[in-house]
Formats: sequence, C-alpha cells, structure tokens
Amino acid sequence: MVSLKNKVECIEKEEIIKALMKCEWVKIRAAKYLGITERMIGYKIKKYSINKEGENRL
Repeated sequence: MVSLKNKVECIEKEEIIKALMKCEWVKIRAAKYLGITERMIGYKIKKYSINKEGENRL
C-alpha cells in the first residue's frame, strides 16, 4: 500500500521536473513559476535527486 505522503512526494517531484523543463532548467524561473522560493526548489531538487540528465526527465 502506497502512503499519501509517498503519493504527494511523487506528484511534487513530477511538477518540479516539469517546471524546470519549461523554464529551461533555470531554478529561479522554475521557482517563480511554482510559487516557491529559489531556496526551496534547491532543497527539493537535492531531496528528490533531480538532475538535468538521466532518468529524472519526463
């Protein structure tokens, strides 16, 4: 059984990746697009191990 927390984290990660792709991987623009701070998006990128290359792309 998947917990609600895991579902929310999965959706959050997907939305961050989409925003980064839309904003050409410019963190400050993606953060503004999502309505969060640049510091917060940096934290989330590190938390979810998001990178420009690799399996994290949608």
